Amino acid sequence: MKKGWEVKKLGEVCEYSNGKAHEQYIKKEGKYIVINSKFISSDGRVFKRTNEALFPLSQGAIAMVLSDVPSGKALAKCYLIEKDDTYSLNQRICAIRSDKFYDKFLYYQLNRNKHFLSFDNGENQTNLRLNQILDCLLYLPPFSEQKRIVVILDKAFVTIVKAKENAEKNLQNSRELFESYLQNVFANPGKGWEKKKLGEICDFVRGPFGGSLKKSCFKSKGIVVYEQQHAIYDQFEEIRYFIDEKKFNEMKRFEVAPGDLIMSCSGTMGKVAIVPDNVRKGIINQALLKLSPNKNLLARFLKLWMGSPNFQDQLAKYSLGAAIKNVASVKTLKEIDVPLPPLSEQKHIIAKLDAISVETKKLEAMYQQKLYDLDELRKSILQKAFKGELVGACS
Repeated sequence: MKKGWEVKKLGEVCEYSNGKAHEQYIKKEGKYIVINSKFISSDGRVFKRTNEALFPLSQGAIAMVLSDVPSGKALAKCYLIEKDDTYSLNQRICAIRSDKFYDKFLYYQLNRNKHFLSFDNGENQTNLRLNQILDCLLYLPPFSEQKRIVVILDKAFVTIVKAKENAEKNLQNSRELFESYLQNVFANPGKGWEKKKLGEICDFVRGPFGGSLKKSCFKSKGIVVYEQQHAIYDQFEEIRYFIDEKKFNEMKRFEVAPGDLIMSCSGTMGKVAIVPDNVRKGIINQALLKLSPNKNLLARFLKLWMGSPNFQDQLAKYSLGAAIKNVASVKTLKEIDVPLPPLSEQKHIIAKLDAISVETKKLEAMYQQKLYDLDELRKSILQKAFKGELVGACS
């Protein structure tokens, strides 16, 4: 440890205060912003308001706010409150003040890891305990060194933030490259394309009514019942529900076959997966729609079209439900117009989009790695800062 530095417990050098319950005081146009776990996890982008000055943080020094984040372990994340801001804390939040630290130095130190506190209490306990917070060890260098470190960190993090913004923008652009080409294909149909109703080129089977597949029907093994997760995540390996042969024979109409498409019909709507050749024998549940393309339509082409804005916009237009969206009736879906090129052109479009997909995935992987490296760089700089190893930071 650097000469002149001390190590102190948080409770020895900081003032700790708890918030209070706010729910009964919430007002849409309230004067005070309520700091809760959601506010902190979104870095201040989500908040409620109150007119009650329950622990207003505008009084006195800049405060550090901690939130316990339920995740199987007790975790904490900090948020820096500026002096001129007026906030109020809910009961799951605490504030930390100290006259021993330069405000931003303490903030950086409490955020030197993803979460400055992490405890596994071994008893499914996700709330932070007061003694765990107060016993947290902090580095306490002289004020002059704290300020030097903050200057270095501020400059470094401005550069990192700009680099992350560029990487995130490039990541978004790489994703939009595929989507742009996909949209262009269906927005500009070529010569020889036909316009068909979806019901003319596909057989439709909507999943059975919920009462047909009661919990009492399910077995520990047997014939598979496919559900929304298989369409949403385009996977057919993770199976939760099974029925016996007798029940399957009653519901054989809902059996899936290789080359069929299944589509999610409630909540997360319009996600589509192609049933693979090696699929296990099974049926769809009530939250799925099965589509079987005819001989003039390739399953891969249909899946691409159903993933395009061309189809998704029409699906949203006809969907029902306020809070939870539900796909419109099969009768309505059958009337949706589909641009249909000859089979040879369908194959060409599939090949072209596959090639673009490969390239965009390479770009996405590169920019994801860049973002990871920048996070690791930030972590490394913080670790060096609180070991007194930043060049020029300490006298």
